[in-house]
Amino acid sequence: MTIPASALHDAAERFGTPLYVYDAAELDAALARVRAAFGTARVYYAMKANPNLTLLRRLHGAGVGFECVSPGELARAEAVGASGERILVNGPAKSETEYSAGGRLGATFIVDRAEEVALLPPHSRALVRVNPALAVSTHDHLATGAVGSKFGVTLAQAPRVLAALRDAGHTALGLHVHIGSAIRDAHDFTAAFGRLTELRAQTGPLAVLDAGGGWGLDADLGGIAREARAAASAFGAALWVEPGRYLVARAGTLLTRVVGTKRTGGTFCLVDAGMTELLRPMLYGALHPVTPLWDGGETGVWDIAGPACESGDLLARGVSLPQPRRGELLAIGEAGAYGAAMSSTYLTRSRPAEALYQAGGENGADWTLIRRRETPQDVWAAET
Repeated sequence: MTIPASALHDAAERFGTPLYVYDAAELDAALARVRAAFGTARVYYAMKANPNLTLLRRLHGAGVGFECVSPGELARAEAVGASGERILVNGPAKSETEYSAGGRLGATFIVDRAEEVALLPPHSRALVRVNPALAVSTHDHLATGAVGSKFGVTLAQAPRVLAALRDAGHTALGLHVHIGSAIRDAHDFTAAFGRLTELRAQTGPLAVLDAGGGWGLDADLGGIAREARAAASAFGAALWVEPGRYLVARAGTLLTRVVGTKRTGGTFCLVDAGMTELLRPMLYGALHPVTPLWDGGETGVWDIAGPACESGDLLARGVSLPQPRRGELLAIGEAGAYGAAMSSTYLTRSRPAEALYQAGGENGADWTLIRRRETPQDVWAAET
């Protein structure tokens, strides 16, 4: 993130905290890194990482397609102007609404189980998702290519599902593989692509190999891309990729203010954001860099604790900070993915505002509000 500290203070004053802020320059740079590594591969953004419409419009304008896993995500893709080959419909338990909307929009479906062949709209484009049954280097909740995962068909089933798609009159484009999120070891991708290419003798040439995403933020994209291109070449297929977290994580920061401190069995810096704003640390032990936006005072080691009445409501543990003072600002980094997207109204807490930073942007303004903060009335508006 390249947003100056002075600009972060300005945003917190203008829009309040907790607040999600996004760096347009980092979003653009992440997309540029993907394209530099994967060359001519078609890029689909995994919308679940962050579905804010302003970010989607920016990506759509840059020629990026969207991977959607719900009726709401399909509606967002349509709202920003995407259709046809710019949309993928994914997920292990698609609804009738998703089949209908995907068919109307001309989307490509990612088939997750054999019986889904009969549920597709007539003459659909489709890829078959294959589970390579690997132990991968990420949290169990993020491992979508593990043997016990609910996703995809087995290697043995994949050729039969491709054949069933062709027999049913669908356009069987090829195969899809996605082994998880925040993968730490690039060799996991090598293993997954290797298992897919074992199917070449049974499937024959294919039109597309979708290599998914899930690359760690510091991954060797060049190395992963070489392996993915080699796998696609084995099938004579075009390469597609689906980055989500990689594109938006480092572009996003959660700003939160210090409420107070306490020393009991632990040493806590209490802040106004917590599990309702950033669930990842509690959900699967995710680690986010924490930067204090104040100087001075003796440095100590603190656990960053939120306001929820849950013992697990900790954003970080063992963080070195200057003596926290009420009202000071903390920046929780790498929060652009699965941060605002997973925020909730538990405890009737209003979901935070979101703002986009672009130095000298529209009308010379650096900050654009891209989601207003909810009110309590917004939270209960649908209740009858």
